[in-house]
Amino acid sequence: MFNPHLLSEFAQYYGFHYDIVDIGTVKRDVLVEMDRGLRGCSSVLAMLPAYINPVSTVPIGEKVIALDAGGTNFRAALVRFEENGKATAEDMQKSFMPGTKGRMSPKQFFDHLASLTAPLLEKEPNVQGIGFTFSYPMEMTKNLDGFLLAFSKEIDAPEVIGKAIGQGLREALNRRGVKVPDKIVLLNDTSATLLAGLVQARDPVFRGKDLYGVETGPVVGFILGTGFNMAYPEKKIPKIGFSSDKAQIVVCEAGGFMPRYLGCLDKEFDASTKNPGVFLQEKVSAGAYIGPLTVRIWKQAVRDGVVKFKKSEKFLAMTSLQTRDVNEFMHAPLGQEGPIGELFELDERDSLASFAYLASMVTERGAKLSAAVLAAVVEKTAAGFDPFIPVRIAVEGTTYMIYRGLRKSLESYLHIALASHKPFYYTITPVEQASLFGAAVAALTE
Repeated sequence: MFNPHLLSEFAQYYGFHYDIVDIGTVKRDVLVEMDRGLRGCSSVLAMLPAYINPVSTVPIGEKVIALDAGGTNFRAALVRFEENGKATAEDMQKSFMPGTKGRMSPKQFFDHLASLTAPLLEKEPNVQGIGFTFSYPMEMTKNLDGFLLAFSKEIDAPEVIGKAIGQGLREALNRRGVKVPDKIVLLNDTSATLLAGLVQARDPVFRGKDLYGVETGPVVGFILGTGFNMAYPEKKIPKIGFSSDKAQIVVCEAGGFMPRYLGCLDKEFDASTKNPGVFLQEKVSAGAYIGPLTVRIWKQAVRDGVVKFKKSEKFLAMTSLQTRDVNEFMHAPLGQEGPIGELFELDERDSLASFAYLASMVTERGAKLSAAVLAAVVEKTAAGFDPFIPVRIAVEGTTYMIYRGLRKSLESYLHIALASHKPFYYTITPVEQASLFGAAVAALTE
């Protein structure tokens, strides 16, 4: 029998019920960690300066090479911008992200990146520069290179940690004998999303001053795909002595936030990952983890006898279920298709409903925690109270766009977190090819 009260009690007992989460408390925790990170104190949020200023205009017609190293794929393309800010990508090269198919040495890692970049340099040897979106925590330098601090998303290349990514790519390209431009700009995917959001803005209020002289409002970059992160413009970064009216981008490394509302199943799941003890916020909300976490919770429900069905032993033995499988199931649970839906017989509708119910609670909690973190970052811009200058949230990520129930819940909780006491003005805009086009913008900045 489908029993929502029993399922809710199960969620409360194991500590993953979304009702446990207090948005205001999480938001305050995040703001404290942000301040500590900016000051250089011990913090779960790295608050990494990007040394890149947010810009909304780029040279027209110039070609650059844009690279995007994401959680699953590595892409390289020639990119140019039109007068309307529209970007076009040519000669796209794409492969798996090195380190996702087995361990790689630093040489193997950088040679793989160079193998896709070199053909573009051979075709356009006089490009203005290379913009490289590298979607992992980096310590940026003033010369716009980045030293890798850690890998998330289950990348297996531990000896690359501590290396300068731009320099590693340059050396690998030199080994191939191709001409390398002087300018290689490293940036995080959230910085790229922020930059792409500025350039691709279609609302006139975001393209310079409007008819009343109102300036462009701040843009926050938000990634919710394989991973989870945010970037925003900051005018004061005490740990590097930066204080200016002209802001620079700060990458929060928000996936590293440690929510106080985690239960024993979260801790068991964390212990099973390649990087236990870190990226806990990412592990409750991002695409690399939310599906497998849901499967672990389902399996506990089966072991406890909360959910029963004929093929339960077959389900418990399954080890390869991922987020895409959970999402496929949640989009059409009654279709009984895919590796999860096929487990249930026609007379097991109640068990099917129990799986969907538990999965929805995991999704709801991930959305609530994500909204609280995002609200804190948006508030840190110290904007959003002027009705004519909303904060713009530029979003990229397939988890945000297609994971069943996540976007709707996240946006609802975000409104509660930002506007519960007074009106707050913001817009949420998904941006196209943000990591790739944002890298191109970075390569064209002074």
